[in-house]
Amino acid sequence: MSPETAPLWRGRTLALLGILLVAFNLRTAVASLSPILGLIEADMSVPTALVGLLGMLPPLCYAVFGIATPVLTRRAGLEPVLVGALIALVVGSAGRGLAGSGWWLFAASTVTFAAVGVGNVLLPPLVKRYFPDRIGLVTSLYVTALSVSTFVPPLVAVPVSEAAGWRTSFEVWAAVALASIVPWMALLLHPRRAAPAALPEEAEPGLLRHAFRSPLAWALAAVFSVAGFNAYAVFAWLPSMLADTAGTSAAAAGVLLALYAAMGLPVSLVVPVLATRPATVRVMVAIAAATIAAGWTGLLVAPAAATWLWVALAGIGPLLFPLSLVLVNLRTRTHAGAVALSGFMQSVGYVIVALGPIAVGLLHEATGTWAVPMALLLATAVPALAAGLVVSRARFLEDERAAVRGR
Repeated sequence: MSPETAPLWRGRTLALLGILLVAFNLRTAVASLSPILGLIEADMSVPTALVGLLGMLPPLCYAVFGIATPVLTRRAGLEPVLVGALIALVVGSAGRGLAGSGWWLFAASTVTFAAVGVGNVLLPPLVKRYFPDRIGLVTSLYVTALSVSTFVPPLVAVPVSEAAGWRTSFEVWAAVALASIVPWMALLLHPRRAAPAALPEEAEPGLLRHAFRSPLAWALAAVFSVAGFNAYAVFAWLPSMLADTAGTSAAAAGVLLALYAAMGLPVSLVVPVLATRPATVRVMVAIAAATIAAGWTGLLVAPAAATWLWVALAGIGPLLFPLSLVLVNLRTRTHAGAVALSGFMQSVGYVIVALGPIAVGLLHEATGTWAVPMALLLATAVPALAAGLVVSRARFLEDERAAVRGR
């Protein structure tokens, strides 16, 4: 049987299981924290500014370790670096459960999100290495695992914390992370292991330099940033917002946070199919901007009325995230161009995304109300719409570069 039609499980069951377990662990650390912050604050002092810093940690770590991971893998290899990251994830998650102060929680969270940042980079080359004949299928499977791991933790974090304490909630996710190490250790120790090398690719320097002068690249980074800015601000602050403005209980806020995250699953399945036409891209950008504006307007004006509707509408807005990932390939002609555009978009984008939680926290602390932070999130619909009009045009990064060279 040819490699193109090889059964999914034949000779690579451990790799498939390992990839899915890693994917499931890449969002639990973010999604399991904010629903129980109130319980943590009742037990120990966590300054408001530190809560904002906790919210900005994930994208900041993703940006930093997105750059560092290819260097590490060239020296040590994919699987050893991944196992090291998973061990750090276990240590960081367990450390959060043992935290005795807000700064201890911050330090343990830094280790946790650094490990996740490494995992984000390693998953695609691992899929390419073990499943070159099933890249589309396995990518869909691990993206689904990512989506599930985003909305499950808010559903279980509060009940577990109320039943056994907030520390136990963190230890549960440490145990899940520990389980993800097993298949990779088995692969590393397998006596007949001989997989070909496949390292994370790097962008061609000339194209990457051009991206810093490209209107297309900056517009795509803006679209990506608006999605992440909203999502990470929500995961850091939505339970607190709803508790103060709508009188929502901790358990109910966890469910609503899960609803926000769950809205990303259907749009992630639909967006790649619909994004091939410029006119469709414009429609999706308009829908994203409209739902961001409608959701935050509802939470700002009438938070206690149809709260679930406002949260669901706000949760549709981050369809800009899968859209930006698809557009990386649709707005480049070559593989080198796609790598350059993706690297620029994510490096610049995650730096901007990291500002979301801290900006919301500082505005809340300065004004004593959630109205101004909500207005800021509502206002992100404007750059989303403006940048979306740019990326919806059928233009290519390489053509921009050729035009610049021809002047």
